[in-house]
Amino acid sequence: MTAQGFIVLAILIMMIVALVKEAMRPGLILFSALIFLMIFGTINANEVLAGFSNKGMITVAILFVVSEGITQSGALTKLATFFLPRRRGNIRSLFFRVMFPISFMSAFLNNTPIVIIFAPIIKKWSENLNLSSQKFLIPLSYATILGGVCTLIGTSTNLVVHGLMLDNGYAGFSMFELGMVGVPLAFTGYLYMSYIGVHLLPGEKNFIRQPLSDQKDYYFELIVPAESILVGQLLKNGRSKDLKGFDIIEIEREGVKFEGKTPGLTIEANDHLLVAGKSNGLDIIKDLSSVRLRGLDLLKDEVKTSDLKQYEAVLAPRFPGIGKTILEFNFFDHYQAAIVAVHRNGERITSNLRSLKLKEGDNLVLLTTDRFIKNWGNSKIFYLTTYIGDHEQNATKSKKWLALSILALMIAGATATDYLPKFENVQADMFFFSAVAAMLMIWLKIVPHQKYTKAISWDLLITIACSFGISKAMQNSGLADGIAHTAINFAKNWGPIGVLACIYLITNIFTEVITNNAAAAISFPIAMAAANQMGVDPKPFFVAIAVAASMSFATPIGYQTNLIVQGIGNYKFKDFVKVGLPLNILIFLIAISLIPLFWKF
Repeated sequence: MTAQGFIVLAILIMMIVALVKEAMRPGLILFSALIFLMIFGTINANEVLAGFSNKGMITVAILFVVSEGITQSGALTKLATFFLPRRRGNIRSLFFRVMFPISFMSAFLNNTPIVIIFAPIIKKWSENLNLSSQKFLIPLSYATILGGVCTLIGTSTNLVVHGLMLDNGYAGFSMFELGMVGVPLAFTGYLYMSYIGVHLLPGEKNFIRQPLSDQKDYYFELIVPAESILVGQLLKNGRSKDLKGFDIIEIEREGVKFEGKTPGLTIEANDHLLVAGKSNGLDIIKDLSSVRLRGLDLLKDEVKTSDLKQYEAVLAPRFPGIGKTILEFNFFDHYQAAIVAVHRNGERITSNLRSLKLKEGDNLVLLTTDRFIKNWGNSKIFYLTTYIGDHEQNATKSKKWLALSILALMIAGATATDYLPKFENVQADMFFFSAVAAMLMIWLKIVPHQKYTKAISWDLLITIACSFGISKAMQNSGLADGIAHTAINFAKNWGPIGVLACIYLITNIFTEVITNNAAAAISFPIAMAAANQMGVDPKPFFVAIAVAASMSFATPIGYQTNLIVQGIGNYKFKDFVKVGLPLNILIFLIAISLIPLFWKF
């Protein structure tokens, strides 16, 4: 390997470390790496800029607008009420009936809005059916991942690999080509979650038979005034006769915490009670004179207690207070909402909140009014969770059908592109039809023209654009050839299949700790170099990269939808490892078996 190769390797290692440590947003990290590569002469200015004009990257941007149109129309919410079972049945059939429709939708729409919209709906649906929501929120995220690999537009990673193929003179993927391996893998995921994952997921072991009165997913922190009738009351098994419908989980008294079920425990003045109840618990608490809800003191006097609601909002990457404490950022003055608790990595934090540094993925429990959803419901700084399903969509029924019709025509056009009549200078491909669909979404006022740029994740686009330059640098420097040669030597006894497995594993490991698009960009030149050295068709390797870069099940940080449901479902990091790692291994084995059957070396 040349000196340039070692320079590129050093820059890549620093980039990966920065991504793992979340030193900056992924787009900025990749952009910085790209500029260093230009400074050292590995790539020139034209190669730096090439990714920013790549058709695949622009297609991803346009599809954000199309996806926003479907979201704004309220069609997703309507679909949720249509396919979710009304009655509780066999748990395995419930998993399939939830996961299959969501996978189908995620094959054509951006995964993130699907999870944002469906997570609170599924949480309330499971509560109504007396089921633990923790049994269904990780499967929700996994379903969007499994569906995304079934089509060219299912995930941005597919379009990145497609764009890299076109840039290097190869034919790209057709609309449903990846579905030959994606569909079997999706059904593998359904079966795994139904028969194995269900036992590994957190939540009550006997969640199907649990009495309704014991199903409590919402928590409230109460302060006991000195004049309260609760003072001096003896708790019986964590319950009080004057707090019917609530379990007292914990009592905090002068910095000391006691479990609610501690024998002989009595309530004293100024105790802080952590209680669990149903979703309507806030309405009950507001009418009680014996307790005061923590956080009310932060709200303005003109706010009526009767108008208050409890919201949950997961912090998105765009949230401006990331890395600052709640006090430094002055959260209340920004959003007129009081933070009463923070869920992080499966733990509920209620004490010393003012000094807590906010992180991406934190699930904030907020006390505020309907104005919060009106002001921030469409903002990209929060992933709103609770009450979002109740928020009225302004779109009419006709707009729902219009948005779905535009989506259907876009998919049909992109699928039938080879059979459509040819017109001079008109290339009717995925970019063409997605651009027409986005234009119609805006012209027909399904997406407000004043806000169309808010639908686009600019950091993701910068990440994708920079990934093309990084991939080119690996080719120019000889680094890709060096790694490919090492992989071939390591797997020479197994031939192309062994190299295919190596490339899949490299990509899959990267995607669990860094962004999926960066993982694809790093692996692509290695795959291409390996194919050239062995004299085989590289397409099976490219398919493996597209699949492996999306299949992020083992960590919450590997895929954005995992991060969202972690906050909403109050999961711990180890929950994803416990459920997702076996699924990663299973998917790997099946993918490596299927890919050579459909794409010959």
